Amino acid sequence: MAFPSKARTALAALREDLVGDVFAPGDPGYDEARAVFNAMIDRRPAVIAQCADAADAVRAVRFARELDLPVAVRGGGHSVAGSAVGDGALVVDLRRMHRVTVDPAAEAVRIEGGATMSHLDRATQPYALATTGGRASTTGVGGFVLGGGTGWLDRVFGLAVDNLLGVELVTADGERVHANDDENPELFWALHGGGGNFGVATALTLELHELPEFCIALLLCLPRFGPQLVRIFREVLRAAPDEASGGVLYAVGPPADFVPPELVGRLLCVVLLTYAGGEEGLRKLAEPFLAQPHEAQVVGAVPYADVQCMLDSPAGLRNYWSAEHLSALPDEAVDVFCARGDGVPVPSGTLHVLFPQGGAVAAGPHAYPVPYRDAPWVVHPFGIWADPADDERCIAWVRDVRTAVRPWSTGDVYLNFIGDEGPERVRAGLGAGNTLRLEKVKRRWDPDNVFRFNHNIRPV
Repeated sequence: MAFPSKARTALAALREDLVGDVFAPGDPGYDEARAVFNAMIDRRPAVIAQCADAADAVRAVRFARELDLPVAVRGGGHSVAGSAVGDGALVVDLRRMHRVTVDPAAEAVRIEGGATMSHLDRATQPYALATTGGRASTTGVGGFVLGGGTGWLDRVFGLAVDNLLGVELVTADGERVHANDDENPELFWALHGGGGNFGVATALTLELHELPEFCIALLLCLPRFGPQLVRIFREVLRAAPDEASGGVLYAVGPPADFVPPELVGRLLCVVLLTYAGGEEGLRKLAEPFLAQPHEAQVVGAVPYADVQCMLDSPAGLRNYWSAEHLSALPDEAVDVFCARGDGVPVPSGTLHVLFPQGGAVAAGPHAYPVPYRDAPWVVHPFGIWADPADDERCIAWVRDVRTAVRPWSTGDVYLNFIGDEGPERVRAGLGAGNTLRLEKVKRRWDPDNVFRFNHNIRPV
C-alpha cells in the first residue's frame, strides 16, 4: 500500500463498517482465511473481507478502489488456479453468503454467491427439482456457473449458463446492478462463460427442472478391461437418450463403502453411468456393462445430491488439472486414453476421466461464449496428490495426457477444468470472436481490470 497512514485509517474504517470479519497479515485467523482448495496455492492478500451480505461486498470493493488494490473473489475457493486469492489483493470472501431460496412454483432458485453445490443440491432435492451442477459438492456455484458449467445433468438440462436467469453483481465501481435478458443484456451475455471478470456475483438465479428420480450404475473393473469398457461406453452413449450421462475414469480405489478392501489403493477402471430417470431405464442401458468382467458394482436409485459427493476430494491436497475436448473418439483415441490411464500416478487421488457431451449441451444456445459445447467428448486429467516431492511427475503426467490426445482435439476448452495455461488457452475457452466482444464488455464494466484474478479478459 503506497500510503501506510491512509491504508491504516481505511482498514480501521472497514473493520468498523463491515458486518462480517476482516483479516490482514498478522491477524489471528489470517492464514486459515487465505487457504484454498489447492494446496499448491500460497498467496498473501493484503486484506480478506468475509462479507455477510451484498452491502458488505460493496463496502469491500469501495475500500479496494480507495487504496488502488486489485480484487479477488472467493466463492467456493475450488479453482485449481487459486483464483479466490491474490498476492496484495483485497479478497471479497463470500462464504458466509450461502443462502439458497427455492421457488418451486416458478421452478427457479436464487443462490447467494458463497454457496456450494451441496448447498444448492440439498435445498432443491426435497422439491424433486434440480439444475445442472458441478461434479463435486464443494465446488462454488458462482464460479461454476459463470464459467459455463458442465455436470451429470448437462446432456438433459444443458450447461449451467443455459439455465441462468439473472445475476446480482457488485461492479468495479462498488455499485450494485442486475443483469438478465432485459436489464444490462450485454453484461448478462458476458456472464455466460466470461467468469468473474465483471464484478462480484452476490447472487444468481437459475432455472430448475423436475428430477423425481436419479439412478447410477457404477462398476469397478481391472484396468486391463479399460479399452473394451470405453468402447462400450462410447456406443451406449451414442444411442442413449439425453437423460443418460456419466464417465469412464481411471482412479486409485478409495477407502469407501462400495470399494472392496482388496481394491483399496489399487488402480481401477471405473465406469459410471448416470440416468435422470427410473431404475428400469438405467438397467436397460447398463446391460452391456454388467455383462463385462467387474470386481464390484452399485446399480440403482441414488439421491442426486449424494451422487454429487462421489468425486469429492478433501481440501489441502496438491492439484493440477487440464482438459482437451475431442471432435471424435475413434478406437485409436480410446487406446491412447486407456494407455495414459494405466500410467496414473500411484499412490494419489488423481482421476483420469472421459466425459460425454452431446444432448442438450450441443443443442443449447450457440450465442454464448462457451465454444466447447459442440465437442462430443472431454478428456480431463485431474491430478491430485499430497507430497510436494511428487509435483514434477504428477504435473508431467497431466501434460502428457493433453499431448497424447491432441490429434483429436477441437482446440476449445472448458476453462473451469484448467489452471493458468496462458492467454491463448483463455481465448480457446471463450472463442476468438467472443473474446473481442467480451473485451468491450470488460472495458465498460471494469476498465482498470480490477477483477484480474481469473481467466482474465483484458479491457480493449
